[in-house]
Amino acid sequence: METKRKALGKGLEQLFSNEVINFENFEKDIVSGTPKSEILEIKLSDIRSNPYQPRKTFDEESLKEFAESIKEYGVIEPIIVKKTIKGYELVAGERRTRAARLAGLETIPAVIKDFNDQEMMEIALLENIQREDLNPIDEAMAYQKIIEIGHMTQEEFAKKFGKSRSYVTNMLGLLNLPEDLKDFVKQKKITMGHARALSKISDTDTMRSLANKTVTEELSVRALENLISEENIPKKVPQERVKETKSIRNTIYEKLMREKVGTKVKINKKKIEIPYDSDKDLERILEILGIKVEGV
Repeated sequence: METKRKALGKGLEQLFSNEVINFENFEKDIVSGTPKSEILEIKLSDIRSNPYQPRKTFDEESLKEFAESIKEYGVIEPIIVKKTIKGYELVAGERRTRAARLAGLETIPAVIKDFNDQEMMEIALLENIQREDLNPIDEAMAYQKIIEIGHMTQEEFAKKFGKSRSYVTNMLGLLNLPEDLKDFVKQKKITMGHARALSKISDTDTMRSLANKTVTEELSVRALENLISEENIPKKVPQERVKETKSIRNTIYEKLMREKVGTKVKINKKKIEIPYDSDKDLERILEILGIKVEGV
């Protein structure tokens, strides 16, 4: 039990360290560290998407081109999956899987690894933001989920994913837009720059009016910002950020406990938080900590 996480290899250690993560290296480390005998051909019909996949839409034309390449050369790089009761759950390789289905393949090469929910979410986000342009709204929603589930501050998230703090703040600000304006962003009627400027407006009717004006008059981001400034439109009052301070001692304790139990541990405000993703995972953690519960 205690060596469960170590068996996942160097890639997982890199993913959950405090260093900036690089998805290409992460996936490469997992695949290269897997013996060829353990790369299996599994049925495409047994695979379902990562439930935390942030990308809701895929470029059909790009997938068709990828499928043609697969017809000619096959799937060069194996996908990574997690075994489930009903088959397999994708960890990495959504586009390869979709393209392989389009190409008419029945099986696909795969590496089978075990990941918890937090890891599945972070990996899905990484693959999308570092390999292809993810829709800004989907990206922002993924950021928010990881921050909430991982009990991270925006600063911790920014450092881990190699983003600036202001970029993360601006992305999360997009979630304040009304649903119809979020659709404007998804449909590329307005850019992320337009959406960022609009998200700072306090009145939603004014926000919608300016969004429509931006589309009909094809306003640039600068022109929209000038318009908002010139008309002295009320802005949202920025909330004062309370910076979390963490002692070096607690940081060291967190790292030691994470290495011990194989999951992210948070120590703050005289509390220790150890998240788990299932009853089985809880039993694993209790066993590592030497806690035995009789008759359960």
